[in-house]
Amino acid sequence: MGEAAIDVAASYDGFFGVGECKGQVEIDGEQVPLVLTPASQEVSGNHEALVAALVANREWVEEKVVTNSAVLLRGFGVRDAVEFDAIVDTLGWPDIRYVGPAPRTHIHGRVWTANEGPLEEFIYYHHEMVLIKEFPGKVILFCEVPPPEGGETPFVPSFRVTERALKEFPEMVEELDAKGLRYTFTALSKDNTKSMRGRGWEDAFATTDKAVAEQRARALGMDVEWLPEERGVRTILGPRQLTRVFPGRKGRRMWFNTVVGMHGKELSSATFADGSEIPADFVRRCGEIIEEESIQFRWEKGDVLILDNLATLHGRRPSGAPRRVLVATCK
Repeated sequence: MGEAAIDVAASYDGFFGVGECKGQVEIDGEQVPLVLTPASQEVSGNHEALVAALVANREWVEEKVVTNSAVLLRGFGVRDAVEFDAIVDTLGWPDIRYVGPAPRTHIHGRVWTANEGPLEEFIYYHHEMVLIKEFPGKVILFCEVPPPEGGETPFVPSFRVTERALKEFPEMVEELDAKGLRYTFTALSKDNTKSMRGRGWEDAFATTDKAVAEQRARALGMDVEWLPEERGVRTILGPRQLTRVFPGRKGRRMWFNTVVGMHGKELSSATFADGSEIPADFVRRCGEIIEEESIQFRWEKGDVLILDNLATLHGRRPSGAPRRVLVATCK
């Protein structure tokens, strides 16, 4: 652990110490994730003290989220959705409503369940709402019930994927960025919690009226095609970029797409914007790179993980039951 990281954390009223977690890595001199723990027994397991410290150090915490791409709050005794919601509210980042295929349930305030798809399925790495015009800047996750086995939430420093893809496929990366991407996704009418992408269009657009759904889809930057015999709707998104550079993140070129997750799947597709196919070997190798760069974060009860959604992809490993992780998405 670098002395600079310890010093900067300890400088905030002696409240935060710096810890370590399994899977943590160092990238360009920064710990990912940065693990903030109670600096003393007096504040250990003290949720109210944590809230007060976050109020006093809100700007510093946001700076750490951007600098380190992920911040883990561990050992502060956060017990449930109500206490987690208080932390989300304290951080002061505006709420952004989730739009996407994952089945979710509202719990309290700004808190929802994470993807309720079958625990035995792997949820592939993604930037939250990457295809929507307005996507979250931060994703905040809370572990209420850690799984007995598996169930990790691995995440990936997005720029590392771009760096490696550029080394192996420079012409393909630049061609995809220049021409753009086109995605399609098929959603049924009703929710299907037996699928990790089982959210129906009625829930996603908060209406049963097709005309209203079309208006809301267009506002989100997508077109729709209604399938015959009430078999659902195909959403069409594009053109979209392959990579993006965001302010304040060292000019890093982020792998801000979901090509690997949607290419050639039963209910989805990813192609060039003109509809031509992306080479399968390129997609396969990018998937290998993403996995190789993943940080295998494992949950403990009461953990709060803040991800910079502009800089990290995240997923979910197959899990034993029970597992209960809650989420809030913020601008």
